[in-house]
Amino acid sequence: MKIGIDLGGSHIAIGVVDNDGRIVEKIEKRLTGKEKKNLTKSIVDYIIENVKQFKDKYKITKMGMAIPGRAKEGVILSSGNLGIENYPIVEKLQELELPIQIRNDAKSAALAEKSYGCLKGYNQSIFLTLGTGIGGAAFVDNKLLIGSNNAGCEFGHMVIKENGIPCHCGRNGCFERYASMKVFKNNLRKALKVDETTRGQELFEIIRKNKPENKNYQIVEEVVSEFIEDLSTGILNLIRIFEPEIVGIGGSFVYFEEVLLPRLREKINREDIKIQTAILGNDAGIIGAVL
Repeated sequence: MKIGIDLGGSHIAIGVVDNDGRIVEKIEKRLTGKEKKNLTKSIVDYIIENVKQFKDKYKITKMGMAIPGRAKEGVILSSGNLGIENYPIVEKLQELELPIQIRNDAKSAALAEKSYGCLKGYNQSIFLTLGTGIGGAAFVDNKLLIGSNNAGCEFGHMVIKENGIPCHCGRNGCFERYASMKVFKNNLRKALKVDETTRGQELFEIIRKNKPENKNYQIVEEVVSEFIEDLSTGILNLIRIFEPEIVGIGGSFVYFEEVLLPRLREKINREDIKIQTAILGNDAGIIGAVL
């Protein structure tokens, strides 16, 4: 058995993964505002406490961690969404007495989908994770592309709008500043004048039930249409670069598949390329972390 950890900008999930890529048991939590103020300590404490409990129940041989950023030799080099740089996380987890590997979260999810999910059987594919930001991965001739500095395929920081919204990466108009699920949900909350406690499931239902006779029909329609426009712009750019057979989309986008995916497919309008959501859902990061 192996332990996979998916560390996101607003959540952390830990799962026990068997040799067939199945999650046997999983726990997860949203990081509170208080925890985010001392984020590294909160993460390390949560991992140590829960991994120890899993070790008492299962024979664990290895641990993997998927992080939103770059990592090398046990160190998180940079993670804009976490606000962490040069943090020696493997060193902080030494007391667990397990070999630990760290990999970018989007690439972890892509590897899981390549082995067990929507990308399986395709030689040329790209994968996007839509969540707090936008992560990416590309497979060319069945090989995952990785840059020399453990980066590469930073799809979220492709500029799609000249002189656009400033991004934490230092540029303006980045893809993830317009088409991440965090931005989409925040824009919808703002347009509907509801607070941040309105969860994703509630927003999904608002979109699903949106009809012309509804009071806020036009407001919702404008937010959704703008999001699909921006998301399709980025994906079409990637299609022209990589010429994939399939585009896989993971992250919290999968929970909105029913209301967003048909519109995205229609906007992209490429019958020769499959546009599909991740089969493994948000579990892909956990599974891919240990591959």
